[in-house]
Amino acid sequence: MRGIGAGRSTRRSLEKGGTGTAGALNEILGGWPGVKITPMFGRWGYFVGPRLFACFPLRTKDTDLWIRLTVEDQRRAVDSGVFTPHPRLGAQGWVICHVQELRDAGRAMSWLKKSYERAKKIVEREERDEP
Repeated sequence: MRGIGAGRSTRRSLEKGGTGTAGALNEILGGWPGVKITPMFGRWGYFVGPRLFACFPLRTKDTDLWIRLTVEDQRRAVDSGVFTPHPRLGAQGWVICHVQELRDAGRAMSWLKKSYERAKKIVEREERDEP
């Protein structure tokens, strides 16, 4: 019978809210109004309401920060040389930036802010339009 016995223990990095670069990024983004951070599929998911605007790996050895941008912003970000289009989700505006340390995240922070602002506007518009 399933479900009897002790459940799986929570990984220490999840209990701490992330370690290393992920922990620092979680602390910064968690301070933005309306941002929820949740682990999902081996990544930290950054949400405004139900809308995912970025994600970063749970494991410290993975470094690929994913950010969702408009198609125009995606083109500009890729042209900057810092980002590459996501191999599977590039058509929806997703880009990838490798962030080894928090100081590397500085170059991505303005794009994260754009993604956050766009997600916030979409969520606010959807909430206004609901009856």
